[in-house]
Amino acid sequence: MKTILSQIQDSYPSFGRGERKLADWILKHPSELIALSISELAAACGCGDATVIRFAKKLGLSGYQELKITVAQEIGGSFIGSTSVSREDSPITLYQKHCSDIMQALERTKLRLDVSAMEAAANALLKAHAIAVIGLGSSASLAQDATHKLVRLGLPASVYCDNHMQMIVASHLGPGDVVLAISHSGSSVDIVNALTEARKNQATTISVTGYAKSPVARQSDYYLVTYAEETKHSILAMTSRIAQLAIIDTLYTYMVLHGGDRILAAIQSTETALESKKF
Repeated sequence: MKTILSQIQDSYPSFGRGERKLADWILKHPSELIALSISELAAACGCGDATVIRFAKKLGLSGYQELKITVAQEIGGSFIGSTSVSREDSPITLYQKHCSDIMQALERTKLRLDVSAMEAAANALLKAHAIAVIGLGSSASLAQDATHKLVRLGLPASVYCDNHMQMIVASHLGPGDVVLAISHSGSSVDIVNALTEARKNQATTISVTGYAKSPVARQSDYYLVTYAEETKHSILAMTSRIAQLAIIDTLYTYMVLHGGDRILAAIQSTETALESKKF
């Protein structure tokens, strides 16, 4: 069976100029591909995102994500987590290594955060007429967590984890409304489309993502970037979720401290209402 790398070599004469740049880069750096978003690969090769997608489809693949997975599988890449783990590790050893990964992710995320963007995002949420929180796949649970915190503050937030509903809601937003998008890859077509629709209607767009140069970030008025070393070794973002949760918790805390009496009253109202739910 022909491997994807050999297929790239065999197909080289049929590629256009931009596609040949992609082929050259991937054949030279196959192990580095998994760490890059589609926009980062395009930038490294001096082409556009559309060229990357076209390149993948010429190889018979559905898109960039399948290209990454196929190359990683071919060269023996891991899809579990850090390359430092092994079958011989005990559960406690795995836990310790995972904790170490989390601490690194939090420290490196701290260095990447744009303080002014975080403050502006929190203030936009505080003033919003309506807040649509969106996320798909593994980001859906993070979107639900963010919505839970916003609603506890009495803010008009709703979560949408269905791609059709995301677009429907975005089409009805307007000035004074906010979309908060959670997308680690920053390359989800449906999230990008919803953000684009919301911006077209003059709503404010905020994202929590793993890549500053991603389609999601480009459609965001304010984007908050996480960092996780795991993305160099794994398709599944694990420790990055903790960094995203830390950003959401930070926004929540900022709003509590700067939201004034309205927010404090909402917190008290929430706690009073929940008293009947506990023994």
